[in-house]
Amino acid sequence: MATIHDKGYKFLFSNRTIFRQLMESFINQPWVKQLDFDRAERVDKSFIDEEYREWESDLIYRIPFGKEEIYVYILLEFQSTVDRLMALRALNYVVSFYMELVRSHHLKKLPPIFPIVLYNGDGRWTAATDIADLIESEPSLGEYGLHFRYFKLAENELSEEVLIEIDNIVSTLFLVENHYELEKLLARLPNLFDREEDKQAVSLLINWFWQMALHGRISPENYAQMEKVFRSKEEVETMLTTSFEDYYQKAHEKGIEVGIEKGIEKGIEKGIERGAKANQAKTVLAMTERGFARELIADVLNLSVAEVEEIIAGATTAQTNGDNIHE
Repeated sequence: MATIHDKGYKFLFSNRTIFRQLMESFINQPWVKQLDFDRAERVDKSFIDEEYREWESDLIYRIPFGKEEIYVYILLEFQSTVDRLMALRALNYVVSFYMELVRSHHLKKLPPIFPIVLYNGDGRWTAATDIADLIESEPSLGEYGLHFRYFKLAENELSEEVLIEIDNIVSTLFLVENHYELEKLLARLPNLFDREEDKQAVSLLINWFWQMALHGRISPENYAQMEKVFRSKEEVETMLTTSFEDYYQKAHEKGIEVGIEKGIEKGIEKGIERGAKANQAKTVLAMTERGFARELIADVLNLSVAEVEEIIAGATTAQTNGDNIHE
């Protein structure tokens, strides 16, 4: 089922300006420049089976492309464990959407659908992006083999330097998520508001940040607050400074651990967890190189065999890409 975090992201990317920045800044495809984002529309997901509709966090946009149109399907993935069958899952939704389009519009020819998986987890993305990589290669079916590929956008693969250089709403969102430094962000958000033309879109991000920093979540009753549009840079600065100081003071007077502290503590815990996972991965690889059975490695390190295989698969991918997995 979709988490509160997923729903907050969905709320943000339902804004047309934020969606446009995602496409123009992070989807390096030549046809993106030809899309008419001013007429982009969100599409209802009624084609998804009831079984999946409650927990899938995704968005579909229909965008004019010259005299034709293209659909962009965004799957928001926040699971702590990478789904190795993501290509199959994404293919299932795309095919289901095609069937719905044929049923409801009686199309003679299918429009293009561009699938994006936006990954927000901590671990390295190790899942295959092409369905062909999930299918046994023998016997070879040649031109009759199945091919389907989604565009993978993993936030934790984007460096702080690149995000700062892009310097828009979406890159700031990714900075908040992966390079959390409260003081820098409090200084950055008012300047971002001052530069962005769409004040409603940048206000959404500021309100999202405020809710997540203080409460670690966005409850349904707070969605109305997400819609508040700020009028000036000074108002943003005043709101952020005053609100954080007041909340921090009142919480300490009551002996309550405030959301800001929890956010920083969570960041520290996340760093420790990442370090532990890195050491764990090194141990798995070292034991594998020495010929230990995967079942034994799993038992010694208190992992499942699937987790051991995922670490080994990730190391193989890293070697293929030229990454240094022993750093």
